Amino acid sequence: MNHAIRADKFLLDADRTTWHDETLWFVREKRDRAVYAVPEFQELRELASQIKDHTLSQLDLYLQEFEAAAQANGVHVHWAADAAEHNAIILDIVRQQGATRVVKSKSMLTEECHLNPYLIKHGIEVVDTDLGERIIQFRDEAPSHIVLPAIHLKKEDVGDTFHTHLGTEKGESDPQRLTEAARQHLRAKFLAGQVAISGVNFAVAETGAVVVCTNEGNADLGVNLAKVHIAAMGIEKLIPRLSDLGVFTRLLARSATGQPVTTYTSHFTKPAPGREMHIVIVDNGRTQQLGRPDFRASLKCIRCGACMNTCPVYRRSGGHSYDFTVPGPIGAILSPNIDMKKHSSLPFASTLCGSCTDVCPVKIDIHTQLYKWRQVLGEANEIPAAKKWSMKFMGRLLASPKAFTLSGQFARKALRLLPHGLTHANAFNAWAVARELPEPPKQSFREWYQQQPQPVQQPAQSKVKA
Repeated sequence: MNHAIRADKFLLDADRTTWHDETLWFVREKRDRAVYAVPEFQELRELASQIKDHTLSQLDLYLQEFEAAAQANGVHVHWAADAAEHNAIILDIVRQQGATRVVKSKSMLTEECHLNPYLIKHGIEVVDTDLGERIIQFRDEAPSHIVLPAIHLKKEDVGDTFHTHLGTEKGESDPQRLTEAARQHLRAKFLAGQVAISGVNFAVAETGAVVVCTNEGNADLGVNLAKVHIAAMGIEKLIPRLSDLGVFTRLLARSATGQPVTTYTSHFTKPAPGREMHIVIVDNGRTQQLGRPDFRASLKCIRCGACMNTCPVYRRSGGHSYDFTVPGPIGAILSPNIDMKKHSSLPFASTLCGSCTDVCPVKIDIHTQLYKWRQVLGEANEIPAAKKWSMKFMGRLLASPKAFTLSGQFARKALRLLPHGLTHANAFNAWAVARELPEPPKQSFREWYQQQPQPVQQPAQSKVKA
């Protein structure tokens, strides 16, 4: 199914769609208020963008520097070319410990690699400890947002889920009581966890440390209680120096949720005595994206989700309609790089309004890259034949003034003469279900302009030097 078909399912529940739209716009408004409170915010964006550009231009060198610094700290560093290697490495570490219970904080990389089902298939219990992630894990769903994974659910949905899995009272929908039930449930899981897995928000090449940002403190609790910490890290997470980190922490939370800073910003540099720390550095298509000049900047993404909160298409279609780990505008750029055929519809799931680019904290030209992906997909014949030929037809029509004029005359007459049921909402015109065309004008602007008195051209006066 393409994006439009999956979005239709989400749109069947009009109340939920409207609520989803309004909730995400509320988060976008919080972002704006937080941004306006920082006079130098645009300078921070520019600086962050330049730091990321510099890092990507010398990524191989910084990766080597990071590995050397991490190993000097007593950390085990592993390299994974793809999702399969990433999963196999983590399973091997877990088995070496003789562990069967894993607690995991939020990690979009492990979602991308489908780590949870892989470990479960091999007899490992995996518990997501982020509240939103635990909710959707109970429901056997994928996250619909990279920061707010259960944003597509209402409190009544959560109440039903907790009643089924945690035994809460049927019909319970009070957020405070539901959160307390989750806290009691997860505390036991934390205490029983033998291995803790976390994501990585930033990795500092200079120090070999990884930085994890959370609002719930679940990453810290899991890592400090378990004997082994495994950090899953995409190669794009690097920044050169510790002094660069402050730029990104000032941008991340403000862009994501409108907070000045995340509640917990934790640095993991070396294992505690008697414990182990492993970092799994993953490519999984990132070097391929790095080698595409038009799309390289997408690797600057710090996973704040701001582009999703502002996107009119994402807000009205839901994250699951993208069928990719990272939904929304940035996901529509990253996904064709992974599987061009499967995700060919996503770059077209955009109005190209540019709002995503405006709010991106690292100044990724998102809407421009979406437009470029459309061209790449067209040249690769990875778009439906109907779309391909209709776009070619429209391209030729719009390039010919004569054909454009004749088609305009025909359309105006057809809209006046044909029955309303044929020209507006019907089975062949889904666009018109929620829209009404205006009354067609009797003439085009070009025809009107030609009827107007034309200004007399005055002869140019020559300048005479004195």
